[in-house]
Amino acid sequence: MPERGLVVARHRRHVTVEDAAREWHRCGLPSRRLRPLVGDEVEWEKQADETGIVTSVAARRTVLTRIDSRGRREPVAANLTQLLVVAAPAPSPDWTLLDRYLVAAELIPAKAAIVFNKRDLVSAEPAQLQELREIGYPVCLTSALHGTGLDDVAELMAGERGAVVGQSGTGKSSLINALLGERLQAVGALTGKGAHGRHTTSSATLYRLGNGGEFIDSPGVRNFAPYIESITELQRGFREFQPHLGRCRFDNCRHLAEPDCAVKAALAAGEIALRRYESYGNLCDLIETLQARQPGRGG
Repeated sequence: MPERGLVVARHRRHVTVEDAAREWHRCGLPSRRLRPLVGDEVEWEKQADETGIVTSVAARRTVLTRIDSRGRREPVAANLTQLLVVAAPAPSPDWTLLDRYLVAAELIPAKAAIVFNKRDLVSAEPAQLQELREIGYPVCLTSALHGTGLDDVAELMAGERGAVVGQSGTGKSSLINALLGERLQAVGALTGKGAHGRHTTSSATLYRLGNGGEFIDSPGVRNFAPYIESITELQRGFREFQPHLGRCRFDNCRHLAEPDCAVKAALAAGEIALRRYESYGNLCDLIETLQARQPGRGG
C-alpha cells in the first residue's frame, strides 16, 4: 500500500523520504519524469529491503526556481514559506546576488529575511543592510562561531519552512549546526539497504528546529538568478517599486529609458536606492538576453 511521506533530501538518482514516524527511507524514482524536490509531499511504496519507490508527487503550494546553465527553468525546493539569505563580511558580500534571492522570494511568494553572519569580523554593519531594513526585510546579525544572534533567527523560523541560501563560505552550515545545537546535521535515521551512506551527495537537505521551524540547507553558489518570464513579472520582485507601478506615462513602462516614469522619479527622490535599481537593471538585461536566445519565452 502506498504511504505518504516528505522528501527531506535529494540525491543524484534517489531521494530520502521521511515517513509519519520520522524514519527516513532511501527511495528510488521510477522514471526521469518524476523529479521530486526537497519539501515535496509524496506517495511511496516500501520494498522488501525496506527501501522504497516514489510513485507520485503532490501538487506544490510554492516552488523556488532558478535559471539553469542552458537558460531553462530549474526547480530547487518545494512548499517553502520563507527564504533566509545568508551574507557575511568574508567573502565580500555580493549584494546583487542577495537581491536576486529577495526577488525570488517575492515571486514565490514567500517571506524573506537576511542573516549577516560572522558579525564579529567587522566593527560596523554594511550600509546595504539598512537599505534592506527600510523596505521591510528583517535583518539578523549573527556569529555562528560565538553563538550570538541565533535566537533572533530561530524566532524568525518558528513554524516556517525556509531555504537557507547564499554565497559559498558565508557559514550557512555552521549557522544551522549552531541553531540545531549539535554537529550532526540530521533529524532521522536511514533505514534499509544503503543506510550506512550519509547524505554527502545530496544537493539539499531538510532539518528541524524544536519550535516547528524547518530549514532546507542549499549548497553555496557563486551565481543565482530566479527564472522570470518577463520584465513585468520582475517588477513585482522589487517591493519598493510597488507604490509607483501603474503611475507611469506608459502602461508597459519598463522603468529603464522611458520618459515620465514614476519609478525613476522615486529613484531621483531617494525613495528607491540606486543599488537596488541597478540590480533591477541587471536582471532586466538577463531576461532580455534569455528571450533573445529563446524566442518562445514570454516578453
